[in-house]
Amino acid sequence: MLRLGKREFGPHEPVIMAIVNRTPDSFYDQGATFRDEPALARVEQAVAEGAAIVDIGGVKAGPGEEVSAEEEARRTVGFVAEVRRRFPEVIISVDTWRAEVGAAVCEAGADLLNDAWGGVDPGLAEVAARYGVGLVCTHAGGAQPRTRPHRVTYDDVMADILNVTLGLAERAVSLGVPRESVLIDPGHDFGKNTRHSLEATRRLDEMVATGWPVLVSLSNKDFVGESLDRPVKERLIGTLATTAVSAWLGAQVYRVHEVAETRQVLDMVTAIAGHRTPTVARRGLA
Repeated sequence: MLRLGKREFGPHEPVIMAIVNRTPDSFYDQGATFRDEPALARVEQAVAEGAAIVDIGGVKAGPGEEVSAEEEARRTVGFVAEVRRRFPEVIISVDTWRAEVGAAVCEAGADLLNDAWGGVDPGLAEVAARYGVGLVCTHAGGAQPRTRPHRVTYDDVMADILNVTLGLAERAVSLGVPRESVLIDPGHDFGKNTRHSLEATRRLDEMVATGWPVLVSLSNKDFVGESLDRPVKERLIGTLATTAVSAWLGAQVYRVHEVAETRQVLDMVTAIAGHRTPTVARRGLA
């Protein structure tokens, strides 16, 4: 059972996490939700389309203009409070690697801290424990925040992913983070080249076999673009194909830009797997 905020999810219940970037320079939407009203409209649309979680980020993942902890908090804390007020049932996640920002957003009502940089600030897990919120434990290959991989190598990329994420997860629980609120994430593209991310995808069942719920952040990423030689705005089909494979292998939470399309893919895969009944069943029965 996965428990986040006020919600509980069964082991075969896929969960959508919608991306809401509070940055002026995000790689995908180029700042479309930097201002409050477009960002709130994005939350409303995502919830209507089937997202259970909204993931709010105040710093672009890639290289760019430096963003201080104070500026990151300015972009996210008040917005988290407003989302909490307007959407009391939605699970609010915040994508941050900084403990001080994590504490501030938890005070404002966040339910989950998405640590995409693999525990670079060990105090973030302590914050999650103190506030009793969930934590995403990600493999980033030891990379520092906002850096791109350069000729990174692994003897066995999945072995490294498992070693890091399971260690982070067990540490989080030992600190007091609720076990049922901890997720592990292979960290596609983070500290990895395209071949590493593809291998992590086809071996996702090894992560699922650990018993920890697996989160994947696949949406429009470079490994999809390089696999198909497609620019950012033409990666949806590749993303959805990767989503289907990940769902079949047992991943549970999907961090995405396109919610409605992802919802259909996940519903179809779970129907094929026998975990969901068809929405309607008329063929051959009338």
